[in-house]
Amino acid sequence: MKAVVKYTIFEKPQPIRAIKRLERDVLRMGALVEQSFRLSHQALFNRDLTAAEQIRRLDKKIDRFYRQIEVDCATIMSNQAPTDQESRCLSSFMQLVRDLERIGDYAKDLAEIAMKIFPYPPHPTLGEVAIMSDHAQSMLATSLVALADLDEISGRRIKLLDDTVDDAYKRLYRNLAQQKDVPGVVEPILLLTLAIQCLERMADHATNIGQRVAYIVTGQR
Repeated sequence: MKAVVKYTIFEKPQPIRAIKRLERDVLRMGALVEQSFRLSHQALFNRDLTAAEQIRRLDKKIDRFYRQIEVDCATIMSNQAPTDQESRCLSSFMQLVRDLERIGDYAKDLAEIAMKIFPYPPHPTLGEVAIMSDHAQSMLATSLVALADLDEISGRRIKLLDDTVDDAYKRLYRNLAQQKDVPGVVEPILLLTLAIQCLERMADHATNIGQRVAYIVTGQR
C-alpha cells in the first residue's frame, strides 16, 4: 500500500515545480517580446503599419506576464522554503522579466516612430539602422536560448555582441547629428535618432538577460 503524503499548514512543499512553471512563463513572455521586436522591425523598415498596430495588443499580454511572474516569484520566496540556489533563480527571474518588459516597451516606441516617419521618403541611413536592428534582435534571441538551456557561456558571450550595436549607434548618431543643409523638415532625422537610441537600449537589456543567466548558473555576477 502506497503511503499518502499530506502537507499540514506548517509543512511547505519544495518549490521546484513552481520554479519550472515560472521558467516556462518567462520563456513564453520572451517569445512575445521577440515577436513584438520583429513586428517593430517590419513597421519601421518595411513601412508596415499593420505590424505597428499588432504591437499594442502584444504589449498588453507582455505586461500581464510581467506582473504575474513578479507576484509568483515573490509568493514562492515568502511562502515556501527555497534553497539558496532556488532563491538566486527567483530573484534573477524578477530582474530578467523587467529587462524583457523594457524591450517590449521599446518595441512599442519603435512602432510609434514608424507611424510618425511613414509620410516621409526613406532616409539614406535607414538600411544601416535596419542592420543595427537585426543585430539587436539576434542578441535577444541568443539570450533567450541561453536562458532555456541555462548556458552560462552563451549568456556571457552576448556582451561581446553588444559591442557591434554600440559601434553602430555611435556611427549612426554622428552621421545623423552632423548632417548639414538638410532640405525640408528635420523630423525624420530626429525620429531616426530616437529609433537608434531605442535599439541601443534594447541591446543593453538583452545583454542584461545574458548576464542574469550566467548568475543563475554560477552565482557569480
